Amino acid sequence: MVQKLSAMLAFALSAICALTLRADEPKKTVANLTFAEPIAAIVYDHCLSCHRPGQSGPFSLLTYSDVSQRAETIQAVIRDGYMPPWKAVHTGIDFSNDRRLSEQAKKQLTEWIDAKCPEGDPTKTPTPPKFPDGWSLGVPDIVVRMDRPFTIPADGPDIYRSFVFPISLPEDKWVKAIELRPTARGAVHHALFFLDMDGAAREQKSLDGQPGFAGMNFLKTRGNSLERMPESMSRGLGGYVPGATPNRLPGDLARYLPKGSDIVMQTHFHPSGKPEVEQAELGIYFADRAPKQKLVAVQMPPVFGMGAGLDIPAGKSDFVMHDEYVLPIDILGFEIGGHAHYICREMTMTATQPNGKATELLRINDWDLDWQDQYLYKNPVALPKGTKLTVDITYDNSAKNPENPFSPPRDISWGRESTDEMGSITMLVLAAAENERPVLELALQDRMRDAFGNRIRSQMGRIGGLLGGGNGLDGTFVKLLDRNRDGSLQKSEIPAKFRDRLLDLMDNNNDEQIDKSEMESGRKEMERLLDRRPKGK
Repeated sequence: MVQKLSAMLAFALSAICALTLRADEPKKTVANLTFAEPIAAIVYDHCLSCHRPGQSGPFSLLTYSDVSQRAETIQAVIRDGYMPPWKAVHTGIDFSNDRRLSEQAKKQLTEWIDAKCPEGDPTKTPTPPKFPDGWSLGVPDIVVRMDRPFTIPADGPDIYRSFVFPISLPEDKWVKAIELRPTARGAVHHALFFLDMDGAAREQKSLDGQPGFAGMNFLKTRGNSLERMPESMSRGLGGYVPGATPNRLPGDLARYLPKGSDIVMQTHFHPSGKPEVEQAELGIYFADRAPKQKLVAVQMPPVFGMGAGLDIPAGKSDFVMHDEYVLPIDILGFEIGGHAHYICREMTMTATQPNGKATELLRINDWDLDWQDQYLYKNPVALPKGTKLTVDITYDNSAKNPENPFSPPRDISWGRESTDEMGSITMLVLAAAENERPVLELALQDRMRDAFGNRIRSQMGRIGGLLGGGNGLDGTFVKLLDRNRDGSLQKSEIPAKFRDRLLDLMDNNNDEQIDKSEMESGRKEMERLLDRRPKGK
């Protein structure tokens, strides 16, 4: 991160110096190459989604003056491939939202800048595209806002906070896109949107006086978290990461939003060094009618790599997390994207069909936490039953990695903090035959349960007695930590290292303690996850 900021600063300084030295020099004219024609059109098509007032870009590129003053910087970031941001390597599959500049556009920009940025005839400059009210996708069908601000401190640990956006529509709707406009852009690491159909999230209580609530207990759907989580995670409505451009789902595809339901935004804040205030708005875009089929998210490894053995030794520069899955039905792939933290370096998803044909569905060779994106296939990718999907995600935990958050390097394991690691590639798919979709959904839920079980197994030794030497929570653990001897575990009694994950998984009523009934419920579900016995037996 520091290296990138330094590079950008150097680019900016070189631009200022170059323009100062050349201010009195006459501008050479390249035939048919001016800002009016065709440079403005290139900039408008590839840069304005971020580089305009009120958006994530650090400066605006709306006018000739804006662009010419940043010319040296623009040339440098284009030469280095830093801009426009697009991490997917072309592997023979085209994406409809590809922001990459063509070689011709790069050549034209370079020659225009070398010619000292001739403006041309201003009357021939195209009108910049309009972005109504600052929304990238146009005026939303509805806009909902956090009811009051949430204060983010200047420093301290990462914050995970869930906020309820009551929608309460009188009829069923189908969502084409959700666009988030955060006010604390510098502190928002990412956000995920979930559907709450029964009002459970509204009942969650804030214990610190601020809006929203900690954790993801709203996913429990009035039941045991471990049991319900695989089903609940399928209620996702998309997400937001800084630098990514929102997209509408293609064709008639849309996500279901039942009447009377709410949207919950689970937000990961990373303090930015200064106090910030978040009061985000969601712009929601609806489809005209219900889609013919339902999208399914195929995530590999499941739960962002929770149970995939993501334990990266300090100094290890080529740690690979590997996952495989054989499709139980024919599918069509529509969208794909990855997620990881700082020390990830590369990620790929490969599909090997039963006939041996192999296709790279996504390849990223220089992962960057700041540029997480969703890639829309230009044409649906058809994969038959029996296709093996393979995901490899490579991490560099060495001192040579400038993105490493620790110096000297430390062991890094799976976790929610920015300085922990995660990793997955997720593809949105349709069943080729809609009546076979439940087969895929149930198989993916089983994989998610296996991930939880694997995570529990990996933590048994570390938590030290948490599972009582067997497969469940027994009295030994409670007696060890229950300092006030009330038979329950309050938040303050749980070791900080395990506090959030235990409360997320077992605090069913969100009162920041684990009582006897929750302990017993959690014990039974952990036994199911570890033993993979059929429910009810």
